[in-house]
Amino acid sequence: MDKKILDVTCGARTIWFDKNHPAAIYCDKRREEYNHLWKNAGNCTLKVEPDILCDFTALPFPDNSFSLVVFDPPHLTGAKETAWLVKKYGKLDDNWPQMLHDGFAECIRVLKPDGVLIFKWSEYDIPAEKVWRAIGQKPLFGHHSGKKSGTFWGCFMKLPELERRIGGNDGTVDI
Repeated sequence: MDKKILDVTCGARTIWFDKNHPAAIYCDKRREEYNHLWKNAGNCTLKVEPDILCDFTALPFPDNSFSLVVFDPPHLTGAKETAWLVKKYGKLDDNWPQMLHDGFAECIRVLKPDGVLIFKWSEYDIPAEKVWRAIGQKPLFGHHSGKKSGTFWGCFMKLPELERRIGGNDGTVDI
């Protein structure tokens, strides 16, 4: 495979400087376009155009495929379906701990040994500590950013101990 980078939840690719990086595959479970989403932004369009339609909890790639995986899952739980933030980022349901756990396990599965996973999380509705508990891991290191430092960027690496066991919110799961 000539693509070394996988973004499993690309959305509108807003975190990317090069939204069509030649080494990246962009995935999302939706393909959507919204016009005039923001009343004060004039004629703007939000496009969610993944290369591959798929759910991050069941990635269609072989084990050990990518050197870098980007995981920026939906972070909202209480917003209405019609909210522009939901249209832009998606929304989690009540099963979010298991969903994030399964998605994290899939990201690790498709990472090559010594591969890097960048996990972006907005603490808008759920604190990062609850997410780390759900996935069973804390990042190696990370950084808070944003106007109110509400976004957390975490870095994980597929090391043998991480690959063997990923703890869940209800026990430990082999991957």
